[in-house]
Amino acid sequence: MKPDTYVRTIKTQTEVLVAACDADIVGKTFEENELCLEVKSDFYCGDAVFLHDCGPLLVEATILNLVGNRIVGKAVELGLVNPDHVLKIGDTVHAQMVRL
Repeated sequence: MKPDTYVRTIKTQTEVLVAACDADIVGKTFEENELCLEVKSDFYCGDAVFLHDCGPLLVEATILNLVGNRIVGKAVELGLVNPDHVLKIGDTVHAQMVRL
């Protein structure tokens, strides 16, 4: 079984940015009205992991940038993202979170 999620973590002295996406949407572009989202590998593709292993990485983040139904669903499940604030763009969803 192949990993189904890409996670890239960028740490600074004060922040932990986690960019993650469902593996099957890398390289795709999604559009909805005036919104356009390109899932670029150079931003999202860090480590290839299984979705069920992403919880600790998402919880550690002070900033999240997520694309894909599965990874956004995981963040909602963990209480990190309010489902009412998830953006639907074409056939996928996008969510961001900043912990203050």
